[in-house]
Amino acid sequence: MLAVTLGAVPIAWAAAGSDAPDPAPAAAPAPAPAADLVPSATPEPTPTCTPAPLEQRAAAVLVVGLPGVTRADDPLAQQVVALGVGGVFLAGGNARSTEQVTALTAGLRAAAARPLLVATDEESGRVAHMREVVGPGPSPRRMAAQGSPDDVRARAATTGQALSAAGVGLDLAPVLDLDDGPSTGVIGDRSFSADPEEAATYGLAYARGLADAGVTSAVKHFPGHGRSAVDSHRESSLVDAGLDELAATDLLPFQRAVDAGAPVVMLNHLQYPALDPDLPASLSPRAYALLRDMGFQGVAMTDSVGMGAVNLRWDFPDAAVQAVAAGADAVLATDGNHATRMRDGLVAAVQGGALPEARLSEAAARVTALAGGDPVAMSCLEVDLPELAPDAGQAAAAGATTAWP
Repeated sequence: MLAVTLGAVPIAWAAAGSDAPDPAPAAAPAPAPAADLVPSATPEPTPTCTPAPLEQRAAAVLVVGLPGVTRADDPLAQQVVALGVGGVFLAGGNARSTEQVTALTAGLRAAAARPLLVATDEESGRVAHMREVVGPGPSPRRMAAQGSPDDVRARAATTGQALSAAGVGLDLAPVLDLDDGPSTGVIGDRSFSADPEEAATYGLAYARGLADAGVTSAVKHFPGHGRSAVDSHRESSLVDAGLDELAATDLLPFQRAVDAGAPVVMLNHLQYPALDPDLPASLSPRAYALLRDMGFQGVAMTDSVGMGAVNLRWDFPDAAVQAVAAGADAVLATDGNHATRMRDGLVAAVQGGALPEARLSEAAARVTALAGGDPVAMSCLEVDLPELAPDAGQAAAAGATTAWP
């Protein structure tokens, strides 16, 4: 059996004789130039182990939503669980009360053949899909402006406790994007700060608070969404910044998170000419190679492939294949009605040679491990996912000390 480990690669930023700007701070190693980025090697399974059927591995990389579902016996819920998806995503329409969400998650897990990820999107503020479970909360911008990192960690721990008690184990938060523009902007007050170090400090405080309560965080939206005023739910846009500039700003909070052991990173749907001008980051091999070259060894996850920036160009099965081939481990689609087509598309891509089976196996192993399942039984690969390291300078309290207005 082989361990799935991807080591960081020392990076040299500027070619000899170039007029590149000063390098990023030493504490935040810069990623490689786009031309030098290469996907990390995928380990080969041991010959004495038989992986799960291809259909099961294909389903295991999918995390899908359940539009309008509030009960585990709903036909759509039963369909995606029987398909063997790696996880389900619960939005605001799935949450009516704590008791109802608890019954829904328990029923979904009881029907699943193996451990199932249950994810939501609870950033606090205006993106708060579990408000009926955790209650209202301040925006990240307000948290950073009015409280200390300890306060934010404590508040996140309280949120995490409520999520965990209701059966939710993965929160697609915090936002590490940089933005100090209008609060109602695409990112806006979802950002803790426009200052990279401050965004990293407060974002990691939120992530650690969730971890204190046993909830896994997914930092987002790599490689940084704050520069774009375009809502990728509708369309994509170009982020015209070089890698040197990104390394000193947008990428720095993500480097801090990777260094701290962040287990999940979500990629956005924007396009970066410095990486790939034709593909959104979520489908770009160079974006995933950049993330891995920063030292990340966890689960790389797409934002929802049903968003306009992707779905207007690629149908769900095509997007799933491109994402996994590029380096995604988990493919998020907030409408589970497309789960079967996505699974079948991944299977066909492997059978037709468009998607290496080893890449799908690696992705399935990582998502299975994240869900608490056995990656060896799934893919004949051992997985050692990173864990968020505690910060001695931030001790979670029983409750937030700041009365957030």
